[in-house]
This record gives sequence, structure tokens and C-alpha cells, in this order.
Amino acid sequence: MSMVSLPGLKELIESISRERNLPRLAVQSAIREALLKGYERYRRAQNLEKRQFDEEYFHNFEVELDIEGEGFRVLSTKSIVEGVDNSDHQISLEEVQQVAQEAQLGDSVVLDVTPDQGEFGRMAAMQTKQVLAQKLRDQQRQMVQEEFQDLEGTVLQARVLRFERQSVILAVASSFGQPEVEAELPKREQLPNDNYRANATFKVYLKKVSQGQQRGPQLQVSRADAGLVVYLFANEVPEIEDEVVRIVAVAREANPPSRYVGPRTKIAVDTLDRDVDPVGACIGARGSRIQVVVNELRGEKIDVIRWSPDPSTYIANALSPARVDEVRLMDPETRQTHVLVAEDQLSLAIGKEGQNVRLAARLTGWKIDIKDQAKYDYAGEDTKFAAARAQYQPEEDELEPEELDDQNQPELEEEEDIFQTSEQD
Repeated sequence: MSMVSLPGLKELIESISRERNLPRLAVQSAIREALLKGYERYRRAQNLEKRQFDEEYFHNFEVELDIEGEGFRVLSTKSIVEGVDNSDHQISLEEVQQVAQEAQLGDSVVLDVTPDQGEFGRMAAMQTKQVLAQKLRDQQRQMVQEEFQDLEGTVLQARVLRFERQSVILAVASSFGQPEVEAELPKREQLPNDNYRANATFKVYLKKVSQGQQRGPQLQVSRADAGLVVYLFANEVPEIEDEVVRIVAVAREANPPSRYVGPRTKIAVDTLDRDVDPVGACIGARGSRIQVVVNELRGEKIDVIRWSPDPSTYIANALSPARVDEVRLMDPETRQTHVLVAEDQLSLAIGKEGQNVRLAARLTGWKIDIKDQAKYDYAGEDTKFAAARAQYQPEEDELEPEELDDQNQPELEEEEDIFQTSEQD
């Protein structure tokens, strides 16, 4: 088989692999694609028959690298036919049977169509060089794309580069030849207390990686996602990393609907170790651990509460720092509850502009109605709920058992404000 010599091919692969931090196989693939484009350029220049070469014309050609011999060959897969219409794609049965008697119509053969060393001219070599540079960039982008796709849902260290409209463009480090990759922090994912000045560094949560057309992978990051809070606690609390303490649920309002209300997070934790206080572990001695998280989130208020399998206890805990007198689970099927508090606890339980009860509802998955215990009508509220259940009972009776089971499953929308406040407030 003939071969076009490429002196220094082995060293070229090694040097590109080192400089661009790409696997050798990726470099070899880029070189093969580039050489194939160079061969196409050579064939177009030699096209004496003025044949039309569309984009798919050379789909049956491939380049084989001989790394030890430092050269390459061009191979073509051709179909065996009776009469040849296109010599690039077909070969006659008679010609093949001269060397392989067992060949039959419809079979395929691979033939060496490597041009002579001198025929692979300067223009083809230039085309190869240009395509190689492009293919190496593509390979590098693909490697970076895969790297960050594996990092989705994790936290990265980022540096502010510039501002585009209301978004902040950040730079994050990549290990594949590119020292920095750009990431977008949209307005809705920013924290109101952050100061996004040039070159300032922040921890960001990588939400999504999409394929960019020209500039590599497009990263969308967040400072407002609950995942950032989970990471910060896991990084600061050894008991979470050791799985002694677990984070059960997080409800975060990083961008409140009103500018008069600050960012706030509620986080529910639990442990199976009776000797460990999960809330105390997250707060730390004199608040040392939670203070690190609060500082990273620029002063965001964080409530750490104890999770409980008992809904009443869990709801009462979630309304912290308010003191709850009683939790009445009015309708477990629709997850509606009345929480009774003293008059002096009403505003604390509801929170400024409803933030405290709103976060508690998201954290627990229950619709919470705060009531003044002194004015609460037990009999009247029970009658009201009994009437509401009776109204829908006939419709439920008509359903098949399987359909009823499906309907009884509560569907919780995490972002919906599932709370109510009493008019008595």
C-alpha cells in the first residue's frame, strides 16, 4: 500500500496533546479529518471530468494514520456492481474477481486510493493545516463541554469579567487548555446584596451547560439557587459530608418580590445519630459555621430547623422563630393546615410581607393558614371543612379505586405560594 510521508507525525501529535491538554486519540482524530479535507481539496483541483462534488460525495473515504511509519493513506469503500457509473463509489465485479473469486454483487471492498507524494500539492497541504487548526479547536471545545456537563449541579469559583445588559459575565477555570471559560449570571440569578465589580470572585452554582456555536460551551450559573446553600453547608459542616447529618429540604427566596424584604432561606436538617444535634452542628460553636455561609451569601438570613416525620412538629419548627401553640391538620389529603399562635406571635409567624409563612409552606409542602388562637372557632372551622369535603365526596365515589388513588396524591408546586393568612391578622 502506498503512503504519503509526514515526517515528525509522532512528535507533532505528542506536542499538540501537551500544549492543548487533549488526549492523543482526540488529536489523531482531528489530524485524520484535516487530512481528509486536504484530500478533498486535492481531488477538486484534479477534477478533469468536471464532476459535481457535493458535501456527501466523499462520505465513503477515510484516512488511516501510520504513526510509527509517519505517514497516512487514503482508503475508499466501494460497492461491487455489474456496470460502474461512478468509479469513486463503485467497482466492477469482473475487476474484483481477478483477485477475489468469492466476491459477489452488492459486497463492498476497501481500496487504497492514496495519491502520490508529489501530487498532494501545496494547496491541499494549506487546506489541511487550516482544517486541523479548526478541528483542534472543536475538539477542545467538546472536551470542555463534557467537562462542565459533568459538573452540572456543583459549585464553581468564578471571577467577574464584564457586564452585558443585566447579566454578569464570569470566568471559570477549565482544565482543558483554556484557562477560562465564560459563564452567564442572569439578573434573576443574582443576589441583591452582591457587589459585582470587575475581578471580584464569587462561588456560583452551575445550573445548565448548553452547546455554543462559536465560543464553546455556554454556562448558566446562579447565586440564587438553593443548591448553593446546600453546597456551602456541606462544605462547612463535616457532619453533612460524613452523612451523619442530612439536609432534607431547602426553601430559598433569594430575590424577594418586594425590595423591602431581604433574602432568606429555611433549611431542614435531620440525623439518625441520637448523640448529634443536627441544628447545632450546622450552626456551630457561637454560630461560627453558619456565619461563614451567611458571609458568602452577603448577609442573607438563614433559619436552620429540625426536620420531623410528624407533620405538625415539622410545620411548627418551620415557622421559627415564631412560637406556635397548636397545629391542626385540617385536610391531610389536600395538605391544608391551621396554625394557631398567640396574638403577639402573628406578625412574627407571617413574617414581613408574608415571607416567613411562605418559606415554611414551601419547605413543608403544606398550605399554611395562620390563625389567632384567642379568636379561633374550632367548631366553625371543623364544620366548614366537613362541608367542603362533603361537596366533593359524590364525585369521588363515582371514580374507580385506581383513579381515586391517583387523585389523592398531592401535587406540590415548589415555586407556588401555598399559604394563606387569616383576615383576623
